[in-house]
Amino acid sequence: MNQTLHDFSRRDFLQKSVLATAGLLTTGPLGVLAAPAAKKRRVAMVGTGHRGTGMWGTQLLKEHGDVIEFVGLCDSNKGRLETAKKMMGVSCPTFTDFELMMRRQKPDILLVTTVDSTHDEFIIKGMEMGADIVSEKPMTTDETKCQAILDAEKRTGKKVTVTFNYRYSPHRQKIYDLIRQGAIGTVTSVDFHWYLDNRHGADYFRRWHRLTEKSGSLWVHKASHHFDLLNWWLQSEPETVYAKGALENYGKNGPFRFSNCRPCPHKAQCPYYWDLTKDARLMALYAANEQHDGYLRDGCVYKEDVNIYDKMAATIGYANGVQVSYSLTAYSPYEGYRIAFNGTKGRIDAWIKESGAMKMEPYDEIMLARNFGPVEYIQVPQAEGHGGGDVLLRERIFRTPDAPDTWRQAAGSRDGAMAILVGIGARKSIASGQPVRIADLTTLRPQAVKA
Repeated sequence: MNQTLHDFSRRDFLQKSVLATAGLLTTGPLGVLAAPAAKKRRVAMVGTGHRGTGMWGTQLLKEHGDVIEFVGLCDSNKGRLETAKKMMGVSCPTFTDFELMMRRQKPDILLVTTVDSTHDEFIIKGMEMGADIVSEKPMTTDETKCQAILDAEKRTGKKVTVTFNYRYSPHRQKIYDLIRQGAIGTVTSVDFHWYLDNRHGADYFRRWHRLTEKSGSLWVHKASHHFDLLNWWLQSEPETVYAKGALENYGKNGPFRFSNCRPCPHKAQCPYYWDLTKDARLMALYAANEQHDGYLRDGCVYKEDVNIYDKMAATIGYANGVQVSYSLTAYSPYEGYRIAFNGTKGRIDAWIKESGAMKMEPYDEIMLARNFGPVEYIQVPQAEGHGGGDVLLRERIFRTPDAPDTWRQAAGSRDGAMAILVGIGARKSIASGQPVRIADLTTLRPQAVKA
């Protein structure tokens, strides 16, 4: 059987109808009507950059402004803070002092969208000061900070939610269903290879992400998304990781360098030259506020201080016996990934093309090949916002948190920890040349089958 949706129009896309058409939404967040809220939940945000003001600011208010209200915004850059307030269209107080905001405004929920290496500080202090936490991924950047978050959650009785939006996209949800239904029997191994293109991939090397001490490297900042998908798809947890990595394209490998793109004398020769002035939003958030902290949004990808890897590979062993071969390349001509699940009764293949020169279809395709049986091609409509996941994630967290979690998509601190511990272990493996046991990093013990 070949399921096709060639008539699908991205421009006319409506999330609910797409999910229904794809046969993916029978129950769950958008299938449940929430009772009218008697009182809006009080939300504060720390970190008012592009992700915070967009995905967790403007979009959140547009979809759920009837059930939540922003009562405070906090950022170390006072100029960007005021710009963010205007962009979001809110009238709440703004703060450069985090604890002052928490004491005065007493939010029910704290959104943490700061630099990755500072997440632990705001997550822990936020819980201690009475708020539940919604944290951007990664939850944090090393095992010590991870353990501190786990301990604080237990101590305070508050809750940490990690925003793994990839779990919610229809295409990935369909793969989850096929595995759960036993379409290929028992999964034995996975081949998972992610490609960041020379636009999006390069952008990590312009920003603060280029520094391991701030981002945990792409092993943590980016790949935690991918490791969480694996943990979720397999419904098991990682046990060991052995990794290799190198910096071979960006940073010190460049033929020239400068502070940032706008004044750079090498614009004509540099293949990575990026004109920030063409993006009004980023100019307003970042360029207009450089004088407050010196942060350059269009930093040079060839800076000598770049210390993250741009090519990575790992072998991951799961507690249920599944073996995973994973790689990440940050300078590909196109963006997307290839994944294959090998099972005792067949194989699931998917090649997702997110951008680049290749022809883009309005759907993502899954190939289901059965041993000694027919091959089936399943086409799932594409959707905006991380494959359609953003809308459903916000719905789950802010409107229907108690709705049936049919696909086990809601992610807490344990999920956040298991996603980052693979990348943290990978960094340690590269440094030592030896495999790393996940159980040696925190008090968590990997589960063969997630409880």
